Amino acid sequence: MADHSSNSGASGDSGDDYQIEIPPSFFALYADPRRPYRLRESMALVRSRYEVCEDLATLLVDQARILTHVEVPSETEVMLRIYAGLLSEDSGVSHDEARWITTRLAELLDWRLPELGA
Repeated sequence: MADHSSNSGASGDSGDDYQIEIPPSFFALYADPRRPYRLRESMALVRSRYEVCEDLATLLVDQARILTHVEVPSETEVMLRIYAGLLSEDSGVSHDEARWITTRLAELLDWRLPELGA
């Protein structure tokens, strides 16, 4: 049975039924650098973007594995190509989100994260 208690903590939720725990690394993308623990965007937007980014990282797992067996000789090259694709304007994600997705993909695959550059 689902627990519908309020989700307090890093997400700052109070009293709603949102059950997905958003990691601090994702909140950091939307944190206001001048006001610690404050977001620059609404919680609803941050949640929505997190779900998109987490889903995309998960979907890219199979793609990355296929690339290492078919086309691309190294895990590092796979990660760099995926990151480059995520940086394109039509990817639908910001540069910060592209970096987060690539980092999350490396975690999901248990691969070393290459240097992604600035």
